[in-house]
Amino acid sequence: MSWGTELWDQFDNLDKHTQWGIDFLERYAKFVKERLDIEQNYAKQLRNLVKKYCPKRSKDEEPRFTSCLSFYSVLNELNDYAGQREVVAEEMAHKVYGELMRYSQDLKAERKHHLQEGRKAQQYLDHCWKQMDNSKKKFERECREAEKSQITYDRLDNDINATKSEVEKAKAQFYLRTHMADESKNEYAAQLQNFNAEQWKHFNSAIPHIFKNLQDMDERRTVKLGETYRSFAEAERRVIPIITKCLDGMVSAAKAVDNKRDSSIVIESFKSGFEPPGDFPFEDFSQNLSRTGSDGTISNTPKGDRDRDGAPGPRQDPKHPMSRTKNKLWLFGKKPKAPSLEDFSHLPPEQRRKRLQQRIDELSKELQKEMDQRDALNKMKDVYEKNPQMGDPSSLQPKISETICNMEKLRSEIHKNETWLAEVEGKQSSRGDRRHSADNHHHTPQGRESPEGSYTDDTSQEHHTPHKRSSPPQPGQPNPDPHEFDDEFDDDDPLPVIGHCKALYSFDGQNEGTLVMAEDEVLYIIEEDKGDGWTRARKQSGEEGYVPTSYVEITMEKNSKGS
Repeated sequence: MSWGTELWDQFDNLDKHTQWGIDFLERYAKFVKERLDIEQNYAKQLRNLVKKYCPKRSKDEEPRFTSCLSFYSVLNELNDYAGQREVVAEEMAHKVYGELMRYSQDLKAERKHHLQEGRKAQQYLDHCWKQMDNSKKKFERECREAEKSQITYDRLDNDINATKSEVEKAKAQFYLRTHMADESKNEYAAQLQNFNAEQWKHFNSAIPHIFKNLQDMDERRTVKLGETYRSFAEAERRVIPIITKCLDGMVSAAKAVDNKRDSSIVIESFKSGFEPPGDFPFEDFSQNLSRTGSDGTISNTPKGDRDRDGAPGPRQDPKHPMSRTKNKLWLFGKKPKAPSLEDFSHLPPEQRRKRLQQRIDELSKELQKEMDQRDALNKMKDVYEKNPQMGDPSSLQPKISETICNMEKLRSEIHKNETWLAEVEGKQSSRGDRRHSADNHHHTPQGRESPEGSYTDDTSQEHHTPHKRSSPPQPGQPNPDPHEFDDEFDDDDPLPVIGHCKALYSFDGQNEGTLVMAEDEVLYIIEEDKGDGWTRARKQSGEEGYVPTSYVEITMEKNSKGS
């Protein structure tokens, strides 16, 4: 159905309807704008919430408990979820709200143009009607005048008293009015014919064409609304798969919470390595009292002490553990503070072992850097010797000497700390509480420096200085009593878990520092492969060591940081 044929006389109503259509479109655009503002504010509040509960932490304060790691994984997923809400807002802003506002401006301009054409056509038809109406009124007026002149002429022509000149004059006036009436009649007929033609053209051609354009415009507006309704929904639907992944990530984080693992971390963090205190000996202060049968009392002295009646009271063995730890039971009080020592001897054995191992690892990394720098300088020196125009080889010698000196200092520090570590591990082994610790810089089977300072892949020529750790303390070395650690100690966090792996093959782990694993066993990754073919892993029980990288299938965590 066409507006031009069915609504030919409803110009004003169509004017109102098209204006209502544009107003409705702009109202929907306003709704979309408020909707995307809600999305933007929601995403902003979510990001602020994540930022609030994810404060910046130093490396030593990184969370280690699975419950904490899972919570931060949930926060990361929530942050990604907030990003998807921002994507929804951007999609609505560009593909819905922006498109609607541009289209609204186009509709307004098009509607104005069509209505102006309609008004011009109506004004022209009104002009034709006025011309026709004026000619009609003129014709009517001339006819009345002609009738009056005819009556006057007939009256004078029948009047015997009228003169001939008066009759002739009335006759001439009658003929003139009749002629003017005939001309008015012809003009009226012409104007009437022209008006009818213009009116037919107006209602059968001009107005239908204009109304059809208005109808097309209104229908396109309706189609555009339907398309934006769909775009509004699609903006939400497109992010559903990613949002689902975020939610799945939260569920996976919840499944990763391991109460046993958290309990083992608590043990690793706070275990001192001390032996539990022994029983207090009985101290009999009644030995010097004289007992006679007439007293009528029974001695409360233990039998063993009554046999030695009269002997001086027993003295406490100064070597008894309780005599040395009498004032060092910190169950209910604050531990006394002591200055920090270079060998960490102020710490309990287990914490001391961890701190020494940590320092050895740091020194080994520094040593590796110095070695790499030395190799680079030697290569540059060789290039200068082969191509003197590129530089003076002797200019590099001071830097090479300085690097070698730094390497010797670092080796000395490593050896000193390894001696202290071997001392601690030897004592722990003697108490049956030794924990195995792998050295990731000296126990790898390839890519390490030989005693001469050159690299070799032959394991038989490898420099294994850390093997001293497994030996007991040498004579003459300090052997402090474990109960002398009477100062508070700092927690040393284990390496954070950065992924997990599944064993493809079994590995016996016969070499020191390696880890035994069974086929299909799942391990935690705590240090990536440094290029030597070995990856540092941790078992569910907390035992750590190296496994061949080619023996495992590794999956790194999404937000893990390198060791």
